[in-house]
Amino acid sequence: FLKSCFIFKIKVTMSLDEDARWLEWVTKQFESIAGDDKEIDLDEFKTALKVKESFFAERFFALFDSDGSSSISLDELLKALDLLIHGNETDKLNFLFQVYDVDGSGSIDPDELRTVLKSCLRESAISLPEEKLDDLTLALFESADKDNSGSITFEELKAELENFPEVMENLTISAANWLKPPDLDQKKRQTPRYLTRAYWHNNSRKLLFLCVYACLSLLLFIGAMLQHSHGGAWYMVAKGCGQCLNFNCTFVMVLMLRRCLTWLRATWVVRILPLDQNILLHQIVGYAILCYTLVHTTAHVFNFVQLSEKSEYSLWEFLLTTRPGIGWVKGTASVTGVVLQVVICLMVLCSSTFVRRSGHFEVFYWSHLSYVWVWSLLMVHCANFWKWFVVPGLVFLLEKIVGIAVSRMGSLYIVEVNLLPSKVTHLVIKRPQFFHFKPGDYIYINIPVIAKYEWHPFTISSAPEQSDSLWLHIRSMGQWTNRLYEYFRQPESQTVSPKRLTTSLRNRRQVMKDLDVVFVCQCYIDGPYGTPTRQIFASEHAVLIGAGIGITPFASILQSIIYRRRKQNCPNCNYSWCENIKDSEMKLRKVDFIWINRDQKSFEWFVSLLTKLEMDQADEEPEGRFLEMHMYMTSALSKNDMKAIGLQMALDLLAKKEKRDSITGLRTRTQPGRPEWGKVFQKVSEEKKGKVHVFYCGAPALAKVIKAQCEHFGFNFYKENF
Repeated sequence: FLKSCFIFKIKVTMSLDEDARWLEWVTKQFESIAGDDKEIDLDEFKTALKVKESFFAERFFALFDSDGSSSISLDELLKALDLLIHGNETDKLNFLFQVYDVDGSGSIDPDELRTVLKSCLRESAISLPEEKLDDLTLALFESADKDNSGSITFEELKAELENFPEVMENLTISAANWLKPPDLDQKKRQTPRYLTRAYWHNNSRKLLFLCVYACLSLLLFIGAMLQHSHGGAWYMVAKGCGQCLNFNCTFVMVLMLRRCLTWLRATWVVRILPLDQNILLHQIVGYAILCYTLVHTTAHVFNFVQLSEKSEYSLWEFLLTTRPGIGWVKGTASVTGVVLQVVICLMVLCSSTFVRRSGHFEVFYWSHLSYVWVWSLLMVHCANFWKWFVVPGLVFLLEKIVGIAVSRMGSLYIVEVNLLPSKVTHLVIKRPQFFHFKPGDYIYINIPVIAKYEWHPFTISSAPEQSDSLWLHIRSMGQWTNRLYEYFRQPESQTVSPKRLTTSLRNRRQVMKDLDVVFVCQCYIDGPYGTPTRQIFASEHAVLIGAGIGITPFASILQSIIYRRRKQNCPNCNYSWCENIKDSEMKLRKVDFIWINRDQKSFEWFVSLLTKLEMDQADEEPEGRFLEMHMYMTSALSKNDMKAIGLQMALDLLAKKEKRDSITGLRTRTQPGRPEWGKVFQKVSEEKKGKVHVFYCGAPALAKVIKAQCEHFGFNFYKENF
């Protein structure tokens, strides 16, 4: 009881502070917009409070304009807001009732309720048929109209709201939830996550590996410096950095031996080395190479300045010519060093996040192929580099030869193409006879008609048990992916049919719906390559989080689960249960699948798969449901937003009545807004189904948030990278 009182006191304090900041913000906005007349009209009101939906803006304005002058003074505004902030629960409920009571009759009729819900749908970017809007209106109206009088009174609305305690809580905690401006959210001061005990515990393998890497680099640097101590300080620094470059320019290649890493993931080594962090480590080593080259070059320049004062050659001759005879191949060390410095700087620049994520993946792809020139120049530049390079280089070359041989061994064909909402291209490829992969693996694909020499990585979205085909879901975000989408969309422009384009290339023919177009589409694949999700079936409790098209690796996993779990039905009753097919790898006891999308149409990508998953779920299971799905739509107003209360109540009521969600058609109710990760993981922790492993694929910014929460709860976190 005392703990509950303490929590309530904290909430009240936070609410008062929030309200005070909000009131200050509203006053400041009012004064900046009202002008000399000290009053604001409807358009100025929308601008001041950043309320975009005209219906709610007009209703708020009408209620604030107590004298009916078609303008609001600061006193009128503050008086109304003071009622919302300091008023009791009844006062606030009465304000909500007046917003819904458009004609001011003292009751809400079905047409008024329909108008409110239609405005809520528009503001949440939800598109539903008019018939569905009518169903939502009737569901909420019939539930609230207790006496069947044909209208909802204040008492009836209050009684209905009491059936939704989360709504009542949001209504009473803070008035700022009514018209909350977007810039009120302030970040709380917290201990940096890198200094927390949980971070060091959950990242122990990576941190230990980095410590060993740093110590090895330091030893190489000091050893090379001592070995060349006769040449002066700058010469020693240059040689120390040079030795570190010998190691790093080889190690950066080892981290990208994909076939070797995929094989190692199936061994005990994965429990010691951070194989799932190979991309991050590759980036760290890449930046280390840039730093070493800059220091190496700078040290040599200062050394050449000193040498030029004592010899017949000038500084520029030392740097840009072969005359001084520095280097083991005809004095080319300086010239090759300058070229290497330029090439490495360009490689690092073109591999930056803003280049790769801004639709210019090809710039990163082609510039990174210059690694061949870097290694070739290093052979000429440094007499000892070949000793470091020979073994890893041979393994790398062998991997490339195997990759080319496998990819060109047989001609593959795309047998079906579906163009999905939000410019997603679904490719169905005829599966090679001896192609074996694990759920969540990815491949490189080359489609000559799109780009003859370009290979791009994409996650396989079909299950390994699906023997006849491979699925790829490709979001149009760059030049190559956009060309791919447009290539299959072009014939669509020849018809006025609004149907989704479905392309079939069976028997090397492409037959398009409503069109008569025939041509061949050939492709090549290289892979498969392993990812962190290979550990999914070795987990006890797995949480799969996909953001947008980041669902693709989990689509493969979820389909594989269908194949590995057989639903059984009792012939004498409706009871059903699930049995795991005997599998030594299968240790899963519980799976939570979370899919976050911005808009409604994105759910159409895998709605048929998710529907099948729901149908294959047993009605009752001894230890609770094996698979739970959670859908979130970020464009929809959250339940914390008072403009969404009516809509969310109606959606809940209709979902219970129809046994399906109005937005996706699934049994799982789509939640508005973003997940509250603290509450989500708290619930997962309380289930106690075993060690929790969280797998994420999506935007890097969200990954940081989820990883921080995982560290707090002691969950293992894995992020898809390639």
